[in-house]
Amino acid sequence: MRFDEYVQHDATALADLVRRGEVSPAELLDAAIARADGTRELNAIVCRLDESARTQARRAPSPQARFGGVPFLVKDLFQDIAGVPTSSGSKALARQPAPEDSDVVRRWREAGLIIFGKTNTPEFGARNVTEPTLWGPTRNPWDLHRTPGGSSGGSAAAVAAGVVPVAGANDGGGSIRIPAAACGLFGLKAGRGRISMGPLMAEGMNGAAVQGVVSRSVRDSAAMLDILQGPEPHAPYHMPVPPRPYVEAMRADTGRLRIGFTTESPVGTPVDPEAVAAVQDAATLLASLGHHVEPVPQPVNGLHLAEDFLLAWFCTQALIVDTLRDTAHATPADFENDTRLMAAVGRSVSAVELLKCEARWHEHNRALARYHAEHDLWLTPTLSAPPPAIGSMDTPWALDLLSDVVSRVGLAGRLRHSQAFQTTVRHNLAWTPYTQLANLTGRPAMSVPLHWTPAGLPLGVQFVAPLNGEALLLQLAAQLEQARPWAHQRPPL
Repeated sequence: MRFDEYVQHDATALADLVRRGEVSPAELLDAAIARADGTRELNAIVCRLDESARTQARRAPSPQARFGGVPFLVKDLFQDIAGVPTSSGSKALARQPAPEDSDVVRRWREAGLIIFGKTNTPEFGARNVTEPTLWGPTRNPWDLHRTPGGSSGGSAAAVAAGVVPVAGANDGGGSIRIPAAACGLFGLKAGRGRISMGPLMAEGMNGAAVQGVVSRSVRDSAAMLDILQGPEPHAPYHMPVPPRPYVEAMRADTGRLRIGFTTESPVGTPVDPEAVAAVQDAATLLASLGHHVEPVPQPVNGLHLAEDFLLAWFCTQALIVDTLRDTAHATPADFENDTRLMAAVGRSVSAVELLKCEARWHEHNRALARYHAEHDLWLTPTLSAPPPAIGSMDTPWALDLLSDVVSRVGLAGRLRHSQAFQTTVRHNLAWTPYTQLANLTGRPAMSVPLHWTPAGLPLGVQFVAPLNGEALLLQLAAQLEQARPWAHQRPPL
């Protein structure tokens, strides 16, 4: 199969071709591998599994397999393949084989997907750009000088470039929606408890992190959610199974939705005119489809939410670093400076302070619930600006040097309250101030690729739904996909 034929199909269509005998899994895998080889400048894939994939592709998939014979990539973070290292973008884990498959990987295999590689991610997924020291930066197919975002930047770059139609991703602060918005893809973050993080993990960052995919089509994401959702015996909790499959539910009419929107940053930072235009254009489109759309003030105190999110985030980095120090004999040299700084800041947080922070998460949840009592969905930009240049999010060298010293002498608590540290954190959060709300509250959310800038860069918009609102999001996304198709939009690569 030629690339120009291969890229015309989403994963659902490719699986149908295999099922009808019009193409073989081996032919699809050859097309995917050839495209991966031809787009190495993206640095999207950091681990290749071509031989094991070819072995699988020689076996006929089960006729019942939803995605039998379709090539697939998983993210090199929280998506373990037994016997293969999950580096998580870190030198500390680059040579540690995973003991068993993650639940999501097992389910993808059962669905017939052929996994031939793992995609790039920042160290421990802790940044909103994919530029780990270990593997180097991933580049955006729409502009090689810009980032595809993070932390699922490798997966998003690969899908946008046509290597695969859908790829594994996960989202702890926007890491599905951010790269989807930056790469012109559809990205759905499921609600808390919908998809297992196991078996080795109970939950990610108190339930803020969830598994999922980035895709070119809404129906692929719906089918993937059908595959991944549902209880596991080791999961600490789970959401109830939906009354009908998401691929069926997405075809239902939404009715007239009440949608509130804003273009203002919840943390008071500047918003690029293109991000404003993306939301205003989406609001106009929604109104033309019969929905009630109106500007609404921020439903949650954005500054307080950001502070509470980051405090827990830093503590999570401390847990990761200290665990690897104890179990994998990692040394400070095995971690990036930014990671060491975040971990040091996390260690400076007392147990009582963290518990108070987590208690405040519920207050943010209640505030969003009050909003959803009056509106079906919340609409914002996904990003405050088009994707920035590679390296533009780097920590300033002076703070980088200071943080190394501070971490070693145990003064991270003071640094946490310093103007330089807070300015740097605010600068990095300014590009992605909208996405953490859904993670902290555990609500489903999605980024939809409805806008491209005059320079040809994608810039998605975000919708946040109430509890158990995945079906509603998919229904609206399918409606928007039909009204404003995006699958034909291809990067000049």
